[in-house]
Amino acid sequence: MFRLHNAARSSASFRVRIALNYKGLPYEYVAVNLLKGDQFDERFRQMNPQQLVPLLEDGELRLTQSLAIVEYLEEKYPQPPLLPHAPLDRAYVRAAALAIACEIHPLNNLRVLRYLVHDLGVPEEAKNGWYRHWVEQGLAQLEALLVAHGRSGRYTLGDQVTLADVCLVPQIFNARRYDCRLDHVPTVMRIFDACMQLPAFENARPERQPDFS
Repeated sequence: MFRLHNAARSSASFRVRIALNYKGLPYEYVAVNLLKGDQFDERFRQMNPQQLVPLLEDGELRLTQSLAIVEYLEEKYPQPPLLPHAPLDRAYVRAAALAIACEIHPLNNLRVLRYLVHDLGVPEEAKNGWYRHWVEQGLAQLEALLVAHGRSGRYTLGDQVTLADVCLVPQIFNARRYDCRLDHVPTVMRIFDACMQLPAFENARPERQPDFS
């Protein structure tokens, strides 16, 4: 059985939980308390020198980085698929996923917010303004990408759940947590609402995890 070292509120962890659920793969939940600094413990550092979650153990293998983990699961357990077969479809799905995972998320993850407050002395409200600015702008750009391609349906790619949806849902949870504006991204929110009708997404949400607080 897989062992997933993760945190309830971590959007990167959330992505992997969705993928495992969607593919029907059981796993042992190992909580990492990011606020208490569990990720900096020597034992965890030896498993993942980046000191980040998620970390997935598959037997003796230790896998890091959420998108790499999801693609590993996709290659090892291709059904049901999270990546379409056609190369052009795959490129579109990956572009949408990376727009979130590489453009939005890195600017508002926990270590960046901590640096703003503890090292640069940014006031709390200014920090929250930073968060909202980059999330709202990034989601607007994602909305524009989806509209321009005209390939979304119930989900990002027609009626097929893909890696893009796996990334989209956790980012909306974080956006809502920080009271970000979302009325400017109707396509994104329609996809979010459709995804949350699926047990794989609903059961992966932070509030359903044992370490949620």
